[in-house]
Amino acid sequence: MVIRNAENMENEYLVSQLTFEPLTKRNWKKFIQLFGERGACGNCWCMYYRLSKQEYREGKLNDGNKLAMKALVDANLPTGILAFYEDLPIAWCAFAPREDFLKLEKSRVHKRIDNQPVWSIPCFFVDKRFRNLGVSVALLNGVKEIAKQQNVKIIEAYPTTPTTEKLPDSFLWIGHYNSFAKAGFKIVDRTSINRPMVRYYISE
Repeated sequence: MVIRNAENMENEYLVSQLTFEPLTKRNWKKFIQLFGERGACGNCWCMYYRLSKQEYREGKLNDGNKLAMKALVDANLPTGILAFYEDLPIAWCAFAPREDFLKLEKSRVHKRIDNQPVWSIPCFFVDKRFRNLGVSVALLNGVKEIAKQQNVKIIEAYPTTPTTEKLPDSFLWIGHYNSFAKAGFKIVDRTSINRPMVRYYISE
């Protein structure tokens, strides 16, 4: 019990020290540092939801997806949020207006439920060394604060509700519903049983 409490205290301290920044030209190299040679996973570079299937596949070659993300950043468009522990980038989540994510807009499962302007969080990436420490919840809370500063009123996401206790690494990029629930998100649509739509409404 003493060991468990010590571990919990250490995790809580780490989470309390995290800082959060939108991805910009200034911290682009930190984004590259976090994503590594594989672009997080299979040269994705967080372009999966932003491109058509063919464009995304073609972008896996010759740094196409990486360059596509760089173009968005260079144009000062919103792309996502980085989490830092001290000066080390340890986590990321995509965060932008829903209409920027082509696959969401074409999804039959996650269709818009109303005409309100929303910003979406379709995916995560957490450094392997910092998983299962509460980083995802802290990142979501950081996103809420940044959203407030940017006058975003509604945050929307599409996490998984797995049937097993441990979520396989291959599904970590989707986000775990329990993390969203802990951050105050509520289910607003259950068209998909295993991937409900959740929202957080920013109070005035």
